[in-house]
Amino acid sequence: MTVRIVELSSRELGDRAHEVLDVYAEAMEVSAATARSRRGILAGHLDREGLRALAALDGERMVGVAYGYLGAPGQWWHDQVHAALTVEQAVDWLADPFEVCELHVRPALHGTGLGRALLAQLLAGTTAHTAVLTTPDSETRARRFYRSGGWVDLRCGLRFPGDPRLFAVLGLRLVSEA
Repeated sequence: MTVRIVELSSRELGDRAHEVLDVYAEAMEVSAATARSRRGILAGHLDREGLRALAALDGERMVGVAYGYLGAPGQWWHDQVHAALTVEQAVDWLADPFEVCELHVRPALHGTGLGRALLAQLLAGTTAHTAVLTTPDSETRARRFYRSGGWVDLRCGLRFPGDPRLFAVLGLRLVSEA
């Protein structure tokens, strides 16, 4: 297996949404129907400022995906997280954030370094000073992955409207402060 990472334009990300959601379903262990219900969310991200998207391809089969964009007030996720943080945290972490929306690798490739390569390449292409994301608030493989990469917990126990699960907000500094 030879996996290559390619950058996707906004249009390519939209055109390959079914593949993105298939990778999501397999990585998150949810049904295809559950994953496909997220199509509207993905479509709403396609015109966001600073959108960067990467696909890991084995031949033409998508085996991993990562995308995010520059967060800003007025965006649903950004506003939810802003309200959940302290004023100091919001000023520090959300003044210039790159919001990692999705990072998924098919389970057969977990532990190969593909997720870390996708994330590093995704973040290397942004001008933001911080990166932020949410992940389920439990000691999952994903949570350990992020922590091992230097991500820190900013807020735990966050509940988004309409979702019974608890989430943790994580942050990573991308540019050191002088």
